Amino acid sequence: MNESDIKKNYIKKIKEFKKHNKLYFEDNSPIISDKEYDQIKKEIINLEKKFSYLNSSSSPSISLGYAPSKNFIKFKHRVKMLSLSNAFEIEDLNNFEKKIFNYLNQEIEVEYSVEPKIDGISASLTYKNGLLVTGTSRGDGSTGEVITENLKTIKDIPQKITFKDFPKDIDIRGEVFIKKKDFNELKDNFANPRNAASGSLRQKNPKETKKIPLNFIAYTYGYFESENIKYQSDFLKSLKRWGFKTNDHNKVLKTIKDLEIFHKKFENERFDLEYDVDGLVYKVNSLEVQKRLGFTANSPRWAIAHKFSADSAYSQITDINIQVGRTGALTPVARIKPVNIGGVVVSNATLHNEDEIIRKDIRLGDTVKVERAGDVIPHVVLVDLKKRKKSSKKFVFPKKCPCGFDTIKEFNKITKKYDAVRRCPDRGFECEKIAVEKIKHFISKEALNIDGLGKKVVEKFWDLNLIRYPQDIFNLDYAKISKLVGWGDLSVSNLKYSIDQSKKVSLDRFIYSIGIRHIGIENSKLLAEYTKSIANFLNFITNKNFNEFLNIDGIGETQINSLKIFFENKSNYSIIEKLSSLLNISDIKKNKDGKLLNVTFMITGKLVDMSRAEAKSLIEENSGSVVSTINKKLKYLIIGDKPTTRKVQQAKELGIKIISQKEWISLLD
Repeated sequence: MNESDIKKNYIKKIKEFKKHNKLYFEDNSPIISDKEYDQIKKEIINLEKKFSYLNSSSSPSISLGYAPSKNFIKFKHRVKMLSLSNAFEIEDLNNFEKKIFNYLNQEIEVEYSVEPKIDGISASLTYKNGLLVTGTSRGDGSTGEVITENLKTIKDIPQKITFKDFPKDIDIRGEVFIKKKDFNELKDNFANPRNAASGSLRQKNPKETKKIPLNFIAYTYGYFESENIKYQSDFLKSLKRWGFKTNDHNKVLKTIKDLEIFHKKFENERFDLEYDVDGLVYKVNSLEVQKRLGFTANSPRWAIAHKFSADSAYSQITDINIQVGRTGALTPVARIKPVNIGGVVVSNATLHNEDEIIRKDIRLGDTVKVERAGDVIPHVVLVDLKKRKKSSKKFVFPKKCPCGFDTIKEFNKITKKYDAVRRCPDRGFECEKIAVEKIKHFISKEALNIDGLGKKVVEKFWDLNLIRYPQDIFNLDYAKISKLVGWGDLSVSNLKYSIDQSKKVSLDRFIYSIGIRHIGIENSKLLAEYTKSIANFLNFITNKNFNEFLNIDGIGETQINSLKIFFENKSNYSIIEKLSSLLNISDIKKNKDGKLLNVTFMITGKLVDMSRAEAKSLIEENSGSVVSTINKKLKYLIIGDKPTTRKVQQAKELGIKIISQKEWISLLD
């Protein structure tokens, strides 16, 4: 599939996504299932990951959820209602647990609270002094809709709780759903049970909602302060005792193997349930460990949704296209005869890389099994050799980039193997394919976010030789642009305004906009927080102090090598210098509240039951900072097990106070 087809496919999916958002939130009449809706989102996000030139302000990757309807009063959740990360294979579960151990810096004995994932609508109930005062929808995760009166019509939701141990102030969260047998009487008005629940909760008149047989199962909490409950499983028991319905299939399991066995068993039995489920949710059972693990930007570190098997179908490969991304990666994509998989028409599937094509022996004209599972876009699972034509020939992966440069496979020092991905080496802006993608990335939503300068406009300006480098955006020939078809005085004026507005940008967004391989949004934030200003960032680059970035938790050898390779190219450095003089790049300002304000720390040695990432997070949450080198400005050197002798000696020589992990924690009360 060529670039033009990819864009058309992406735009089509965005339009489809917007259409169903409108049906769901504005028109109150969703027509597809939650599963089908999730499939559309996954395809869009995966396309954006594979092809960096794709972005849209309507993309599901921009926000955690969806904007609340204008028909209801908005309500800001005290604790965000984040979505869960997904697992599809046993490997995903092993990685989930490994990440837990890595973050805690120890392999603890973990047990999991296992709960069925009901295919319904999330809701949050706020109780104060035992009374239900507010009921809200999930909304975009941060802000929901007030639907209190509608939720009060559900018989499973207690409106007054008199138990003495019931918290005085708590947000109880759960799922609103309709049972399969009840849906049979409503199926003429709704596409599926999930949509029926959604449409019913969005009735303006609660009397209309009351006519629908809605159910509610409670499964967690949002805002809640209690020292009495220690485990998720105990909280579920308390919910049941307080009068809430909980799932009869909730249980506690200890190992990943136990989770896998139960998942297989439950998947076979799920069709006999009286409600729809699309997976199981695993939560670390200890609430104390949950609190330590905390959250990423989009999901809790202590929970994951284990989805059920993917849908698949057979189709024929009509073409194989090679696409070049911003980092030079050559990605093969199979164009297939359109086929319906799980309610979605699929016309292309990723082949991942050259090694995958060789391993599966994928050829033009082959009939292949296409699956929609862990990968966000469909992928080819296997070839039906019985249907292969005798005249078929092996697919030869091109050794040259479309720009003409020889491609390479990088050697991985860790695995001692060559990478599976073939790529065009980063030669700055010499490769036109990469250059265009870099500029598209530069103006994307998460980078400079220049409204009116979309991907198609960049391509057009490139073809007209108006843009060759990012800095050219700020010196456009507006007189020439105004003479182009489709461009008038107003559109040119709006473009100029957007470009001028984009000149004021935060340091982290600027670093991200440069498009350095392995330096995404989160790593850009880490580098920005460490360097504080563009001047400091450029000094690090000029003096080639890349290894100092290793002191940043979250930045490793991979990121350091990527930075070195990027800035070894003189044209890359020249572009950054020019941009820094054209833009107003704001410094990172420190939080001025907290017990450790203006106090600097350095950590040496292994901490007990805590990773450096967690320690650093605690220090920064309390307005302190962690430095990488010992100097007179350092206030405390925290020593753990087996500290670096040199660092301890340096601290003593400079009169820096050396404290233990226990003494440091006492500073935080």
